[in-house]
Amino acid sequence: MDKTELNRLLRQVADGSVSPEDAALKLKIEPIREVGDYAKVDMHRGIRQGVPEVIYGAGKTQEQILGIAETMLKNGQKTVLVTRVSNDAAAYVRQGLPEGTRLEYNEAARTAVIGELPRPTGAGKVVVATGGTSDIPVAEEAAVTAEVLGNEVVRLYDVGVSGLHRLLNHLDVIMSARCIVAVAGMEGALPSVIGGLADCPVIAVPTSIGYGASFGGVAALLSMLNSCASGVSVVNIDNGFGAGYMASMINHPG
Repeated sequence: MDKTELNRLLRQVADGSVSPEDAALKLKIEPIREVGDYAKVDMHRGIRQGVPEVIYGAGKTQEQILGIAETMLKNGQKTVLVTRVSNDAAAYVRQGLPEGTRLEYNEAARTAVIGELPRPTGAGKVVVATGGTSDIPVAEEAAVTAEVLGNEVVRLYDVGVSGLHRLLNHLDVIMSARCIVAVAGMEGALPSVIGGLADCPVIAVPTSIGYGASFGGVAALLSMLNSCASGVSVVNIDNGFGAGYMASMINHPG
């Protein structure tokens, strides 16, 4: 149950279509679901935070991912996002799901979306931009995350500062965004440039793309942390999920 479903339940109590006792029973259901001896799924996270649990696939076996996903679905979660999951694990999960259950795998992002994507409910558009093509996997993780959380996403890839005109050709997209996720490796300059053009929050994502002195993304991270553009915040190296999640929070005020 998320905040939308909670509000719907409370409205049903108010209009008399659901009794207070039935509503209380639904809310009293144990919020933690134990899955074997390896996971405890928090089914009330959506009520507390507005977003249900997401499965981080790295380090989990395909059997564990399937078990957690099945538990979420059985307890009413309509869309399940799995991040950092391999193609083989996604295929295994797809085969183990109930017949007719949709699973879409994004090879670039290494994400699996189980169930239907929700319709966009955000206040505006989330733009996800990259410095180069090599940054797309991290950007796609951010984009898919934002889409799963109910946002309209516009992708603007390969517009880095080595060819600044590519970005300037899309000023209309930049100016119309509610929030921008700027993903870049190397020296990480893209968020500063976008931050100087946009009138909305910019979330900078350093990637581990670059030659030796980029130190696996540390150079881009430090550059972004020292941005002179106002309104730029920074997430961890390669953390597309965190950027997409934050962008959704910005795009869903209140």
